[in-house]
Amino acid sequence: MLLVDTHVLVDLFGNDPQWADWSERQLRTQAAVHALVIDPAVYAELAAQFTAPRELDAQLARLRIELVMPPRPALFLAGKAFERYRRRGGTRHSVLADFLIGAHAAVCGWPILTRDPRRYRDCFPTVQLITPESLPDAAP
Repeated sequence: MLLVDTHVLVDLFGNDPQWADWSERQLRTQAAVHALVIDPAVYAELAAQFTAPRELDAQLARLRIELVMPPRPALFLAGKAFERYRRRGGTRHSVLADFLIGAHAAVCGWPILTRDPRRYRDCFPTVQLITPESLPDAAP
C-alpha cells in the first residue's frame, strides 16, 4: 500500500499548471506497484475541492484510491509526534493532518507519495517518501 498525500490529489483535481502532470504520472506509476490509499485526514482536506461527498468518492473510485482507517497506534503516535513538534517550537495549535498521515504510514510501514516532505522527514524519518526530490527525472 502507498499513502497518497493531499497535495498530490489537489494538484490533479485542480489541474495545477506546475504539478498536475507530475502528480498524475506518479499516481499511474505507483498504482502499478502499490494499492493507493488515503486516510480520513486526506479525505477531509480534499472535501474543500468538492460540493458533495459523492463527487469526491467518484473521483477517488476513478483513480482506484481507497479510504482506509488508521490503526489506534497511529493515532497515538500522531499525538506524540505533534507534542515533540510543539516542544521544539512548532507553531501550529491544532493536530495537523501531516501528523496523522505520517503516523499512519509509519505504523503500517507504508511509503507516502508527496511533494511536500518537510514535516514527514522531520517527524517520521523511518517513512519512505516518494517526492520530486527522490525522483529527479520526474520533476516538472
